[in-house]
Amino acid sequence: MKNMILSAIIALGTFTLMAAAESSKQPAAGTPAPDFSLTTGDGSQVSLKDYRGKWVVLYFYPKDFTSGCTMEARNFQRDLAKYEQAGAIVLGVSVDTAQSHKDFCTKEGLNFKLLADPDAKVSTEYGSVMDYKGTTLAARNTFIVSPKGEIAKVYTGVKPADHSEQVLKDLAELKKS
Repeated sequence: MKNMILSAIIALGTFTLMAAAESSKQPAAGTPAPDFSLTTGDGSQVSLKDYRGKWVVLYFYPKDFTSGCTMEARNFQRDLAKYEQAGAIVLGVSVDTAQSHKDFCTKEGLNFKLLADPDAKVSTEYGSVMDYKGTTLAARNTFIVSPKGEIAKVYTGVKPADHSEQVLKDLAELKKS
């Protein structure tokens, strides 16, 4: 009897882990990008569908004002003219509040939109959530969304230092095809 109960507990635990892993999967290249509507630092609403017909670099990051996130945002800002020349827009998403995003953009001179996902709903839809010391944060993942609204490229576990340059290179290749 004990073995049956132990087997049932192990099976249930395995099933739960598999379900959790499945729910945290990123949307794959070639699939429709999950639409969303989130608040920006200026209080306006932005939906992914607003950018149909344009390339979108949708990047998820853990927290405003932290070293890696600041570096990543500064690099996207540094390269913003190149993204605009490529017909692409940059959108950042974290679980921070719209006010935090407003303050972060002001402090760092960011001219692209940061979107507030305080309940981590969109981050979850994009398989981009992580737990840090009991706190849910967005995981550092990026998605290039095609003008048709499909995922064109997925980056997981991004390294902030050279990420923007890599995204620009890949965007140029994607536009050729």
